[in-house]
Amino acid sequence: MAKLVRIGLTGGIAAGKSTVARRWQKAEAVVIEADELAHRALEPGTPTWKSVVKEFGRALLNADQTINRTKLGEIVFRDEPKRLALNRIVHPAVLRMLTELLAECEREGRARFAVVTIPLLYEVGIEPDFDYVVTVACSEQTQLARLTANGLSEEQARARISAQWPMQKKMDRADFVIWNDSTRRTLSEQADIIWAIIKENYHAER
Repeated sequence: MAKLVRIGLTGGIAAGKSTVARRWQKAEAVVIEADELAHRALEPGTPTWKSVVKEFGRALLNADQTINRTKLGEIVFRDEPKRLALNRIVHPAVLRMLTELLAECEREGRARFAVVTIPLLYEVGIEPDFDYVVTVACSEQTQLARLTANGLSEEQARARISAQWPMQKKMDRADFVIWNDSTRRTLSEQADIIWAIIKENYHAER
């Protein structure tokens, strides 16, 4: 069974992680989005959903019993203890699903590379689980501009930024850094260089 190369793709909110992941997906990687796993974990009736409803109340639910993520965000990004409580509920479920998916990918040999997009990779302490960690970063000014362009107020945007580790701290611990304060072309060029290095290392180790 060939070893699966596990690449953790992290960075600040609105820094461009998903764009890099899509590019690497075209270059033969399997991409797993931690945010998508969190959505699955919170589907109505799941143990995680029940725990969140118990913790935050049924006023959080839409008519179809799904969790209103906008309401949930308004609660947890205004209140640090509530945000930490949510993380304690959701993160274990996401990490279980992630572990199962990576094991399945390796067992079935569907790909040589798995890219996991996980914003809180360092915060949840799973850095050692990856062969490489890549941080996608940009200035806080750029983050604010992108988040407010997507409909958040400046106050909401700052709350989401401050809920994560400082960008520089993530950059300092990464194996590779992509700086995304410029054009999409510049982002793609950096992503391609890093991908080429990872592939070269993979073939050199075989």
